[in-house]
Amino acid sequence: MTKPVWRPAAEAGAWKGVEVLHYKAEGSAAFKGVTRRVLFDDPELACQVRYFEVQAGGYSTLERHEHLHAVMVLRGRGRCLVGDGLYELRPHDLVSVPAMAWHQFQATPEEPLGFLCLVNTERDRPILPTSDDLACLRRDERIAAFIKF
Repeated sequence: MTKPVWRPAAEAGAWKGVEVLHYKAEGSAAFKGVTRRVLFDDPELACQVRYFEVQAGGYSTLERHEHLHAVMVLRGRGRCLVGDGLYELRPHDLVSVPAMAWHQFQATPEEPLGFLCLVNTERDRPILPTSDDLACLRRDERIAAFIKF
């Protein structure tokens, strides 16, 4: 039987006993001002619940995966690219990121963006865009203006 977990909130986007982790290794991919926290990681769940915080004006890596993401915005405002769609984000919005869809999350310049992300425990590694992928994405002027890479 799995032991119960109780981690009280310390403040918005922070929980007692939950370590703040690097989003990715510095220099491994383009991103700005992102941290992550693993909130739940139990083999019996077969999934991981993570919290990402994107600093004001920051952005996650432009990438895709073979696995699905389920995202819920907890705080702040921002925008995201999923596939060929651009979406405004605010608290309590839900975003599904299908397998192999290019995606990137950006916080507004005024406030951080915090969101939960649910993924399978066993999943593939991120795929970064090639120069051909970027050229294809940039054919759409809206996406070209949005992406950071």
